Amino acid sequence: MLDDLDLTILKKLQENGRMKRNELAEIVGLSVPSLSDRMRKLEEHGVIKGYYAKLDRHVFHYDIMAFVNVIMESSKSYEKFIEQVKKTPEILECHSILGEGSHVLKVVVRETKELEQLLSKIQSWPGVTRTVTSFVLSTLKETTSLYLHSKKEQ
Repeated sequence: MLDDLDLTILKKLQENGRMKRNELAEIVGLSVPSLSDRMRKLEEHGVIKGYYAKLDRHVFHYDIMAFVNVIMESSKSYEKFIEQVKKTPEILECHSILGEGSHVLKVVVRETKELEQLLSKIQSWPGVTRTVTSFVLSTLKETTSLYLHSKKEQ
């Protein structure tokens, strides 16, 4: 069970995952060893999944982002589909969905030729009957931060 102190720690880490522990400890009113212990427990319980750097894809010339809805004939090929998704570096995210299709993929490529090749590859996977692709023109909001309610707000 998370308390308000855990939630404050998590909020601050979402704002700045590189925040020094002594700074964070001071903000939340803990000693560095106590903070480190709480963070270790949050990691062990899977609350904190990891720390990473968010890169600007344009610096690396990944100028095209698209969402690809995948329509599959049945769930027989599900495991093979997931294996292929995990092996394909252009796929940043894969979500099982309800509605049109069975999965939506978030992909990035450098140019339209690469997108065409990627779509051809995905369409050749066992069980995939077709794809529907939406190009991203601009991104107005993109975050991995969750809105965390304090115990009082829940």
